[in-house]
Amino acid sequence: MNRVLDYLKTTPLMGRFFAVVVLSLMLLNCKSSHISKHLKKAVSSNFYENQFTGLMVYNPRTKDTVFNFNGERYFTPASNTKIFTLFTALQYLPEKIPAFKYAIHQDTLIVKGTGDPSFLHPFFKDSTAINFMKNFSAIKLVTNNYNNEKFGPGWAWEDYDTYYSPERSAFPMYGNVLKVSNTTDLKTSPEFLKAQTTYTLMDKRRDFNANNFFYKLTDKDTIEVPFVMDTTMVKQLWDNLLPNKVEIIPYTSANTDKILYSIPSDSLYKRMMQVSDNFLAEQLLILASSTVSDTLDADTIRKSILDNQLKHLKQQPRWVDGSGLSRYNLFTPLSFVQVLEKLYTEIPRKRLFNYFPVGGNIGTLKNWYGSDKGPYIYAKSGTVGNNYCLSGYLLTSSGEVLIFSFMNNHYTTSSTKVKEQMQLIFEYLRDHY
Repeated sequence: MNRVLDYLKTTPLMGRFFAVVVLSLMLLNCKSSHISKHLKKAVSSNFYENQFTGLMVYNPRTKDTVFNFNGERYFTPASNTKIFTLFTALQYLPEKIPAFKYAIHQDTLIVKGTGDPSFLHPFFKDSTAINFMKNFSAIKLVTNNYNNEKFGPGWAWEDYDTYYSPERSAFPMYGNVLKVSNTTDLKTSPEFLKAQTTYTLMDKRRDFNANNFFYKLTDKDTIEVPFVMDTTMVKQLWDNLLPNKVEIIPYTSANTDKILYSIPSDSLYKRMMQVSDNFLAEQLLILASSTVSDTLDADTIRKSILDNQLKHLKQQPRWVDGSGLSRYNLFTPLSFVQVLEKLYTEIPRKRLFNYFPVGGNIGTLKNWYGSDKGPYIYAKSGTVGNNYCLSGYLLTSSGEVLIFSFMNNHYTTSSTKVKEQMQLIFEYLRDHY
């Protein structure tokens, strides 16, 4: 080092500049090599011996791959899939969510759904659409413009009555779930469905193919149970809202070229990402399809985004739903890093990071990856049985932003132990890069 300093003192200014650049690159390479060796040792430890693990870490400023372990292998991503859904929504949707498409014929409103999940949703509490519809004496609602199944491919059939698995539809209402609580008596939202709700000792919350709901005698909290969104249920919901006003029709030749907008799109993205809301994720792909066709088709929009905006991906994923509920989904860590880099490049950092759960602070990461020095992990988690993945952004103590995808499949230990090992690696990167 003394020889280097002596050289710098006796070398002309331009020579010193190049010498400093070369020295900086040498130190950076040495540092990167040390970090890579440490991470390789960590992911090769006995803990990871009986599971399938992939980790890729990338510096978007220098365009350097900091570490790559199975980055090109395919994994079950679970809710990491929502990162691709977020990217798709940002490509297709405007600043406000399209509530529905419509045409007006005298005093009749003709409506086609766009898949907007915020209509009467208990979290968003938006009344834009219903207030607009109240102004008409007759409403014709088109119901056959949705081209997908109510459940995604590969979803677990026994989850039909769970809060995280509502049916997909063209015109969702109340988040397509019934809310039930018990104080001195059963309370439901929508209220009229109380007549179809009873106490039970069984574990199931609803009949398999019918809107008969059950609240366990041992329950203390408010529960959410998905509707069966058949024609009868849709008619019941609308008659309760706007009695004798809404007629459900299968087809109309009317050109519904006007659009009513509801909530800011960012509020929907944030909710979807931070609490990992499967229903919002599924409906976002349907919404995106509404911007290119009157026929709602999430399959078509996924194919379009992969064939166009994401055609550069080195490993094209097998992508079958918006939420990641399906185990048919297959993605590589590299694909997540590539999409996260596109988001980081195209979206202002403050806005982008606001979508994500924050380690030790907000959303699904509230109880993990925290720091006394402040947040350093902004990432989307994904969990299904024996699988846990996390992809997003890591802020280092030196001020760098690293993009990472850490995917763990097929472990038989607890998810808590997997997260503990991941946290050690994240803290090392934070403190040493």
